[in-house]
Amino acid sequence: MTHAPTPTTTPRRPRPRVLSIAGTDPTGGAGIQADLKAFAAHGAYGMAVTTALVAQNTHGVRSAHVPGPAFLREQLDAVSDDVTIDAVKIGMVADEPNARVIAAWLDALDARTDGRAAVVLDPVMVATSGHRLLDEGAEQAVRDLVRRADVVTPNLAELAVLVGEQVATTWAGALAQARSLATSSGAVVLLKGGHLTGEDCPDALVPPGAGVRGSGDGAFDDVTVFDGERVATPHTHGTGCSLSAAIAALRPQRPGWAEAVRDAKEWLTGALHAGGALQVGSGRGPVDALHATNLGARRFTDEAWDRVAGWRAAVEHMPFVRALADGSLPADAFAFYLAQDAAYLAEYARALSAASALAPDPAARSFFAASAVTSLEVETALHRDWLGEHAGLDRTAIEQVEPSPVTAAYTDHLHAATTRSYAQAVAALLPCFRLYAHIGDVLVRRAGDLTGHPYARWITTYADEGFQAATRTAGLLADSAARWVSPAERELMLRAYERSSMHEYLFFDQGLTRPAWPAPPVPAVTAPRPVRV
Repeated sequence: MTHAPTPTTTPRRPRPRVLSIAGTDPTGGAGIQADLKAFAAHGAYGMAVTTALVAQNTHGVRSAHVPGPAFLREQLDAVSDDVTIDAVKIGMVADEPNARVIAAWLDALDARTDGRAAVVLDPVMVATSGHRLLDEGAEQAVRDLVRRADVVTPNLAELAVLVGEQVATTWAGALAQARSLATSSGAVVLLKGGHLTGEDCPDALVPPGAGVRGSGDGAFDDVTVFDGERVATPHTHGTGCSLSAAIAALRPQRPGWAEAVRDAKEWLTGALHAGGALQVGSGRGPVDALHATNLGARRFTDEAWDRVAGWRAAVEHMPFVRALADGSLPADAFAFYLAQDAAYLAEYARALSAASALAPDPAARSFFAASAVTSLEVETALHRDWLGEHAGLDRTAIEQVEPSPVTAAYTDHLHAATTRSYAQAVAALLPCFRLYAHIGDVLVRRAGDLTGHPYARWITTYADEGFQAATRTAGLLADSAARWVSPAERELMLRAYERSSMHEYLFFDQGLTRPAWPAPPVPAVTAPRPVRV
């Protein structure tokens, strides 16, 4: 598992700067309080402009105070005059003057910025009880806001108000209304099926345009449908606020709206499940926006490194590594090891490529893709040179080396990790970086002067600053992946890291043990049974 220096990676992007424009909730379950939690849960820097001060709790709204459109515009300008805004989430507008101010501010923001902020509108128009919260003028102002949004996330009752129809009672009817709103407004509509009956709870992302009807079930071929779990829980306060805020926070970090919605829905499902544990309020309690964060947890790389202390010590003191350091390792043992390493690297590169495809941001995708190329092009050249000179193996012979049981077990483990999640894939891949960087330091210290050392080129590969830098980058990516996963997923990451560390020990050890695939047992020869006549 030798590594040449990995190409420099893309600099880390700043956190998305996301603005919530909404009312308040003093109990923290909805409105701007919920939005800020959702922003933080997805790694965004949250800001908030208040449209209304709302006296509410988990039982309902008691009263609201609207400071007025002039003060609203002062707040909006104070933010946009100073801060670059990557995304905007709009919730409760409270009244028609506020809605008109927000629309004018969005127009001004577009006119003076190079890159347009992504706009997500959650049109708070109808209460859970079915009561309409806005007068006719305010409803029309919200329709005008829809035309300025990229994505609008109405519930079924709000969707009906926006298109001027009765509330849909079937999925096909709801899809038709969503298509009507998308076409008339130019916005993408996130149709939410939570208020329909049935065990399933699908959502759909409906783009503007005429569309082509699908197979007769009311669907459209250009609609992205997200299957969803219907979570049986009374803790749903702030669900709509939280979902739309999560989508706004994720869009600057995802390649498209579909990916942002998919990840936001997955997060919200977990937040719904975890809401009861908060024990907030005696009514319809809030969702737990921070259910997937490890608040106060150690860095994943530190915890994982301590967890594999036993395997790390075993590698440091094993006979293969000691003989490699002092140069006494037999050439045929090293040749066996390198040939297996070549077989390993071909599969390791595939696992790196899979991690690149799973990575959530451009910097991570670039790193893993570049590392995969390095494994195939640069590192295998070192194998070919040594094996060609000392073992008489040409490139074809090296490529035809059969993986040993130890090598196959390790690569199977890596491929399995890449089918589970990005976080587990990164954790499984990391020991091939970090353990080798560590062993490189150990080998250089033990070997001392490498003049005339038979394995000097191989040893110095690990001491190279380029490889050390690649190891640090891989560790940062693992820490980033671990930051937002659930405790259960973090434990699976640690197990993947630990299992890879075990495989690293076995991989070194095979240089001396030379494991081979067992031959099939010879079946016993039995005499024919007598035939009675």
